[in-house]
Amino acid sequence: MTQVNRTAIVTGGLSGMGFAIACKLARDGIDITIGARRGGDAELVRAKLAPAGITAHVAALDVRSSDSVDAFVAEVVSRRGGVDILVNTAGVYDEAPVIGHSDKVWDDQIDTNLSGTFRMIRAVMPHMTAAGWGRIVNLASVAAHQGMANNAAYCASKAGLLGLGRCVSLEGAAHGVTCVSISPTWVETEMLRQFIDADIQATGKSLEEVRADYAASNPQHKLVQPSEIADLAAFLVSDAARAITMEDIQVNAGSLW
Repeated sequence: MTQVNRTAIVTGGLSGMGFAIACKLARDGIDITIGARRGGDAELVRAKLAPAGITAHVAALDVRSSDSVDAFVAEVVSRRGGVDILVNTAGVYDEAPVIGHSDKVWDDQIDTNLSGTFRMIRAVMPHMTAAGWGRIVNLASVAAHQGMANNAAYCASKAGLLGLGRCVSLEGAAHGVTCVSISPTWVETEMLRQFIDADIQATGKSLEEVRADYAASNPQHKLVQPSEIADLAAFLVSDAARAITMEDIQVNAGSLW
């Protein structure tokens, strides 16, 4: 699905699903700019990109800051002439019960996961509408549809992406700009491996046992892989997905948690 000369921004693209998506799009011939809080760490960037065998421009980006977002997008536009594709995967996760929930935990997740996505969309949409073509993909979660105890901030931030995407879809429709979201269940990323490690320490179970517990949360008994999300994202940003907008696609392996 080669898309030569397209320009894409992937936020949070140095880890997890964001990195898998960036790699897939790069291999499809799309010019990739990765934005991440640690994007200015040259050693980290080399350690990530070299083994993957891809070329991408990487820069520091803090989606919590409008100044950072605007400067990042302006640099991409200056270098590439525009932005065709935006994939928002930058996000944070923290748990807290509603009773005693701190403002910091709430504000950080809403500001990064939801408001950060809004800031990126606001910055790129003028360039997409002017060009008459654009693709926006937001990484939501099955948590956007199903509540989880001790996860009010995370669930609210991801549910907010669905409402944001509907509005963006309507405003972009006449200009060839689509906006969709992907809502995965557990995906075997660095973050999930941290959860697995914590469970191993807490329960004394083996890695295989804890991993199987997570896999058993869906009837397929298999953890979703980042590459599967990347393949879906690659289709959604292609010309073939022109009519797919205002949609949230759940990758749930048959389970809604």
